[in-house]
Amino acid sequence: MATTIYLHFTRFASQLPILSSHFAPRIFPKQRHQLLNFRPSLRFQFSHPLSRSPRRGFSVSASTSQDCSNHSDTSDERYDVIVVGGGHAGCEAALASARLGAKTLLLTLNIDRIAWQPCNPAVGGPAKSQLVHEVDALGGEIGKVADRCYLQKRVLNVSRGPAVRALRAQTDKREYASEMKKIVESAPNLSIREAMVTDILVGKNDNVEGVRTFFGMSFYAPSVVLTTGTFMSGKIWVGRNSMPAGRAGESASLGLTENLQQFGFETDRLKTGTPARVDSRTVDFSGLEPQHGDEEVSWFSFDPAYHITREQMCCYLTRTTKKTHQLIKENLHETPTYGGWVEAKGPRYCPSIEDKIVRFEDKESHQIFLEPEGRSVPDLYVQGFSTGLPERLQLPLLRTLPGLENCSMLRPAYAVEYDYLPAYQCFRSLMTKKLEGLFFSGQINGTTGYEEAAAQGIVSGINAARHADGKSLIVLERESSYIGTLIDDLVTKDLREPYRMLTSRSEHRLILRSDNADSRLTPVGREIGLIDDDRWKLYQDKQSRISEEKKRLKIVRVSGGDLATEVSEVSGQPVKDSSTLETLLKKPHVQYKLLDKHGFGSDLLSRIDKECVETDIKYEGFIVRQQQQLQQMVHKQHRRLPEDLDYYAMTTLSNESREKLSKVRPQTIGQASRVGGVSPADITALLIILESNRRKDNEQKRHEMTVTQPGPTKEAVA
Repeated sequence: MATTIYLHFTRFASQLPILSSHFAPRIFPKQRHQLLNFRPSLRFQFSHPLSRSPRRGFSVSASTSQDCSNHSDTSDERYDVIVVGGGHAGCEAALASARLGAKTLLLTLNIDRIAWQPCNPAVGGPAKSQLVHEVDALGGEIGKVADRCYLQKRVLNVSRGPAVRALRAQTDKREYASEMKKIVESAPNLSIREAMVTDILVGKNDNVEGVRTFFGMSFYAPSVVLTTGTFMSGKIWVGRNSMPAGRAGESASLGLTENLQQFGFETDRLKTGTPARVDSRTVDFSGLEPQHGDEEVSWFSFDPAYHITREQMCCYLTRTTKKTHQLIKENLHETPTYGGWVEAKGPRYCPSIEDKIVRFEDKESHQIFLEPEGRSVPDLYVQGFSTGLPERLQLPLLRTLPGLENCSMLRPAYAVEYDYLPAYQCFRSLMTKKLEGLFFSGQINGTTGYEEAAAQGIVSGINAARHADGKSLIVLERESSYIGTLIDDLVTKDLREPYRMLTSRSEHRLILRSDNADSRLTPVGREIGLIDDDRWKLYQDKQSRISEEKKRLKIVRVSGGDLATEVSEVSGQPVKDSSTLETLLKKPHVQYKLLDKHGFGSDLLSRIDKECVETDIKYEGFIVRQQQQLQQMVHKQHRRLPEDLDYYAMTTLSNESREKLSKVRPQTIGQASRVGGVSPADITALLIILESNRRKDNEQKRHEMTVTQPGPTKEAVA
């Protein structure tokens, strides 16, 4: 059975007391596919609930495998956690593990390409920015590094509600990788080594014991996190030409797929692509539409120490033309997808330019963005223009775009296909169901995007460290965070195309906003041990300021005057005498800056604090309603499913439902209801079966108690 941490979230709890238990993570005992029953439920308690966890004494037992006996002295090759892959998932996983006190080894193919951004050097965007804020709230790094290395920042969907607003940062590709590499290299408890992992070492009880590399080295640890990105049996395509590679200029990882298949894992192929890069010095920007950054810069990290403004660079907008479309249509047969020599599915929400022209044939033009890749390099990223066309056609194609008529191409576009493992083979802790101690994160799970990778990475890093230390594993429920929604979707739905996070994927997006990610998850990060004393004090001070300001707005009243007049004009609604500032702020189109303008704001609050206050007050009614709906469904949704259920024996379920439930093995009723092919009628039938089984078990227990109860002794009868 699952155990749960109950955490108090200051800002939300003061406004909506019913929230306090539903933003807590679920914590599960270590799960193994051989076990038939979960441990008895217990209330999980951290040993130091409100102080930073001291460094724990991790211990790794000696391996019993034959490989281990072949080494007379392997003390330097023993770790608590091994992370394979130095991309965005791998960096977050390794840092989280090391910061929790686990002796951690990061193995990567190329140390100089740690945290590289092989596609668009940008962080954030719709739904993705929520993931970045949440990773930061838990104690991760992607938001801090993006804030430190941005070239331009913009908040998207400003005219819409706060649930869908999104911060996007264009970052300096080389600076970003350099900064993250410094952080990883300087982290205590973390070692880095170049290696290609080809084998997972497994013990007699289907538990991970370490990894073996291409050159025959063995490294030992009870927890291994695979974050292989696009490298596992990767192959890049330019037209009809291909070569083994994880990305341009870097070799593929070979052998690991076959090794995982030997343990019974299902593997499949996906593909993605990246557009050409052009030389900015050969582009005529004079006729293009400039896309400037925001004057007021917003931030991913909740730590003000990283809020340092920099000079912003401009992006530009151009469009495809009739010549662009004609050239593509005439050469579709030259692309890997339409030519038929690559069948792997590509990302639905980031299609190639040929896909756009085929799928949206009625559109005469498509937007193309020109975005810089760095302050000191001429490379321009041509966003929205990825293609699988041969290199000989790519420059003529680029020159059909306004402003690029005389451009020079620095790097050709290419597609890359790679192996992944459908994530239904993982628990929501991201530990695999087949091998205890093996975790998957990032594109190996079928996702696309740096943000999705980082979100999975921090969860797998936390749980890998906890597993190595013999502690229960943490699961974030989908109603607690976008991270929870992401992972729940991955392990529940049998996805066969690259998964991208969207705001529409979350049923609870109004209460899972970017601005309240710290309220929801910083207490979780603190309890886990990733939030230090300084960061915790910043969080507490912020919550205190916001709480006090909301109290002030409830009691300060205004009768007439310039403020009331302007509020009436802006909102189109009359203002009653003696209205509270809270009432005025709830009116449409009225922002906190209007209170500042007329001297009714607070000088103690930062701009971010004021935005939080405004959102909490303006959308209070909607938030309460959504939370009440959540309260009603959460009990049923979290009802545990026994691990030994035989779905094939449940004849009241549809055939498709029995097949899908047997394959995914959901852990809760809520997860079962989201499995593709399982209907509401199937869930009703499943609930009836569970209730029937419960009654039978209770009846059997009563019968056993009656049989075993001793009868009266002869002395008592006498």
